[in-house]
Amino acid sequence: QVQPVESGGGLVQPGDSLRLACEFGGSTFGSYTMAWFRQSPGNEREFVAVILPNSGLTSYADSVKGRFTISGDNAKSTATLQMNSLKVEDTAVYYCAARMNLYARWSRGEAFDHWGQGTQVIVSS
Repeated sequence: QVQPVESGGGLVQPGDSLRLACEFGGSTFGSYTMAWFRQSPGNEREFVAVILPNSGLTSYADSVKGRFTISGDNAKSTATLQMNSLKVEDTAVYYCAARMNLYARWSRGEAFDHWGQGTQVIVSS
């Protein structure tokens, strides 16, 4: 599989939850650093969350810390972003990114070599 496939976007109200999924890599999924980035109209792409291979260590942007959780499921070759307490400012296209054994600069989009098409998240009352 050469491109991550995202799913789970949609329209929700402030305070609601949403779960995004990213399938990629098949049997090699466990060797990939998986991350989520987002981009809203008029803004640059920004880092959201990352999960490192093997250790499963995670890191988050300050804007989502405590509300979003990234996890990985090797059996399903899927990285999941659980988004709780959503805010209007979370509205964006969310992109899944992957790179094998990336352990540095993972908050920078240019460090990743596989990107999904993106899934739209709209938070609006």
